Amino acid sequence: MRPDRPLPRSDRAQAHTLEAAIAALLLLTSVGIALQMTAVTPLSASTSSQHLENQLEKTSKGILASNAETGGLKEAVLYWNDTADSFYNTTGEKYYTEDPPKNISLGESLNRTLDKRNVAYNVNIVYQNERGFQRRQRMIYRGEPSEHAVRASHSVTIVDTDKLRNSDGTLSATTVTDAANDPDKSLYLLDSTNSTTGVYNHVRVEVIAWRI
Repeated sequence: MRPDRPLPRSDRAQAHTLEAAIAALLLLTSVGIALQMTAVTPLSASTSSQHLENQLEKTSKGILASNAETGGLKEAVLYWNDTADSFYNTTGEKYYTEDPPKNISLGESLNRTLDKRNVAYNVNIVYQNERGFQRRQRMIYRGEPSEHAVRASHSVTIVDTDKLRNSDGTLSATTVTDAANDPDKSLYLLDSTNSTTGVYNHVRVEVIAWRI
């Protein structure tokens, strides 16, 4: 057998060039993979923000649903001082601008779940008046929502025999129809349905929440 002869000078140069090209390609590929794993892009930030908004929406819906099951939503809607034409214990407005009252479970749930997570929120009661127009009564107002605010709502049916609440949260002797029919009193819920059905109105409790 003839011993191997060394490659000509030109062949050795080509081999070295090929090895260098392969090494450079491997290096670029490694850098590209590393950048893909560590880069923070506007899209990833947007995805994270959307995830937080979805969580906040689910939390708000959960608060409304749990209070609806226990009667807390109807309690909140009827926590109304018909002689003052406002919710109880408000200062200067018909609605609350600070902490919601502790006498109703909805206010307690909002404070326990959202306030402690640095989440601001507004609560509205949406209803239809006697002319069929949609009206919105503020219950809690804490400012203008951000562009990332979420909205959750739950419906409540008020019947003619439902009674308003006293300031301590107990039932009063005044029904919603008594308050609406008394010319010296006014009620933000107006009977827009046929009285023979026994239904006073259908309302929607709406929570608008955003992170601060």
